[in-house]
Amino acid sequence: MEPDGALPVDETDPITLVGLVFEAAGGLHRTVAPPLERLCELAGQEFDILIRLARSPGARLRMSDLAAQTALTPSGLTRAIDRLSEAGLVSREACPEDRRGAFAALTEAGEARMRKAMAVHRTQLAELLRGIFGPEEELAFMCALRKLRDRVNPGASVVSTESPTPEATT
Repeated sequence: MEPDGALPVDETDPITLVGLVFEAAGGLHRTVAPPLERLCELAGQEFDILIRLARSPGARLRMSDLAAQTALTPSGLTRAIDRLSEAGLVSREACPEDRRGAFAALTEAGEARMRKAMAVHRTQLAELLRGIFGPEEELAFMCALRKLRDRVNPGASVVSTESPTPEATT
């Protein structure tokens, strides 16, 4: 213990590093979630699912990949997809390679909602991040975060490429 009773802290202390990541993530969530909910009618979990679908090839992902990317349990993802499906934002597609598997896909309404949400989100993030990082710093930070993400959640970047049967997309 230090003379003032505090535990010693090294400049490269991993506890401090991870604590800063958690604090920054919590602050980002508290800052960006309310406008998305208010202006786009998307709660945080819904936005997380829809943005991953919108940024995936064909605007769809296998349910198991989507669960890994969102860190939701399979049952939690199923409930969320049910809600999004009832709202007309997502549809389910059968997986021809695995009869038990399924894809979640954005509907036209989901794509329209995400276009609006992405415009709001880009504006708020540009304002929030203005002046914090230079281009090289931003790229280095993104690379470091991807490395950390891939270590703690290796399934987060997996995207299955099977295609649905034609009758599954109607």
